[in-house]
Amino acid sequence: MTLRKYLILAGVTFFASAGDSLLSRGMKDVGHISFSRIPDMLLAITDPYIVLGILLLLAFFACYMTALSWADLTYVLPATSLGYVVVALMGKFVLHEQVPATRWIGILLISAGVGFVAGGPARTDNRGKEGSAHPALGEPVSSRVKS
Repeated sequence: MTLRKYLILAGVTFFASAGDSLLSRGMKDVGHISFSRIPDMLLAITDPYIVLGILLLLAFFACYMTALSWADLTYVLPATSLGYVVVALMGKFVLHEQVPATRWIGILLISAGVGFVAGGPARTDNRGKEGSAHPALGEPVSSRVKS
């Protein structure tokens, strides 16, 4: 795997964790909102923490789509599970949340399970290679690409 691909996976982890943490911080400022009060929801997106959180989550989505373009979902999602650890650390030290021991144990179990997945290949088929069959269409990729 190239350095660029490692950076994309790191981006998925960082942007999701930071974006979620900023959304949490912003919603603590805004307070309780409900679908029955749409104006409150619209007002919530004016909070600077929420705006920055949304922007970081958009960056997460771009990195996530990029990673899925060259790797299977069953590889990308577990490979980004470091985000669970990052979110717990941000929750504890940045947001000053209480993180009980049972939650830390759960995070460790999830992270340990990644070792079973990370040892496998990023892609389990030939998608994306010239002349390979598209799984949904059953035709070679090169026959659908116009020069």
